[in-house]
Amino acid sequence: MSVDENKKNLKIADIAALAGVSKSTVSFVLNGHAKKHRITEDTVKKVERIVKKYNYRPNRYALALKSKISSTVGIVIPDLCNIGFANVVKELERLYRDNNYQLLIASSEDNIELEKASVQSLLDRQVDLLIVASSMSDDSYYRDIHATTPVLFFDRNIQSDYISSVCSDQVQSTRQVVAKLAQGLSECVYIGGQFELSPSRDRLEGFKLGLCDAKLNFKPEHVFHKDYQSDSGYLLMSDVVSQFNGLPPALFTASYSLLEGVLRYLSEHKLLATDMKIATFDNYSILDCLPKSIDSIEQDCQLIAKTLFDKAGALMGNSAMPRLSIILPSKLHLRSKN
Repeated sequence: MSVDENKKNLKIADIAALAGVSKSTVSFVLNGHAKKHRITEDTVKKVERIVKKYNYRPNRYALALKSKISSTVGIVIPDLCNIGFANVVKELERLYRDNNYQLLIASSEDNIELEKASVQSLLDRQVDLLIVASSMSDDSYYRDIHATTPVLFFDRNIQSDYISSVCSDQVQSTRQVVAKLAQGLSECVYIGGQFELSPSRDRLEGFKLGLCDAKLNFKPEHVFHKDYQSDSGYLLMSDVVSQFNGLPPALFTASYSLLEGVLRYLSEHKLLATDMKIATFDNYSILDCLPKSIDSIEQDCQLIAKTLFDKAGALMGNSAMPRLSIILPSKLHLRSKN
């Protein structure tokens, strides 16, 4: 058999022809089974020289079909620009890269149909496991998937008897920050996202508990919500000002993206230097540099990523592993003075 030595992407048959050995011999060498099959050291070195010379890379999908292991993990997040999700994915990608795995990333934009399409695309690539921050309200879509490809939920607390989840504490951390924020004040406003999402419900529950701790009555008309986009924060802040005919004494935003919109509104309307107290869920280092002291809640993205990595590894090793619901601690950044 003649081989064009200038061709790229050699196949095992091409390497075998160049080395003057059988295809099975090449396979044994590449898979680390040379000694087991008593292949000589000279033959091993000859095959390895050819592999190195032509920069041979095995077909990942062909290997996956044969071994049923693709060494890839898929993750679906709602927003690639969200700092919390971005930090989790960055750390998770590093962990998988260091362990010879590839992390494939998709965004759902909190759209259920787009989420399903993203999941199907990852399954088509034969990922070994799916990690999902789902926009769905229950686990029904994922039950059949979980039976063949393990699924791990994170960030969203979805009720399930089958699928494990990793979330941050959102109720008690919000409660503590809001109790401090509203202490001694007459009113406190909440700006949040979609209530069909579990983080929204948890943060609002923490807000209510924090008001109770501060001896304030919860008023439904002081809750403004839409989604977690920065522009929504801007528009909701405009609604707050219209309702109050000015600014309320205190304001809690349920995400950093909403806070960005709020601050943009306050800046444009020359209201940033007012006495209105502000606190937010999520944290970003720029908050340490602002002239206005804003308390915040930071999710431990490194801990979330490490926990996901560890639980995913255990799940891939034992798909029948009992369901776990893991709640990780959040960190408070209390910058303001009461």
